[in-house]
Amino acid sequence: MGLRELRQKRGLDIQTLADKAGMDRAQLSRYENGKKPLRNMTLGTALDLCDALRVANPRKLLEDTSPKENTDDSQV
Repeated sequence: MGLRELRQKRGLDIQTLADKAGMDRAQLSRYENGKKPLRNMTLGTALDLCDALRVANPRKLLEDTSPKENTDDSQV
């Protein structure tokens, strides 16, 4: 479950989560929309988001539920 899904599951809008995590709404939006890679997030930011989302494991933020591109070349 990715960042947006976690936020929606908690019933939070983007501004509320940004406020709870002490970050800018635009920055959070860039993470959610993939314009800024989650893997480049600082540990402090990840922990602040985890606290705001009530998530114990920061790795939950990195889970991606979007479909992966098929890279299987065996059917070429």
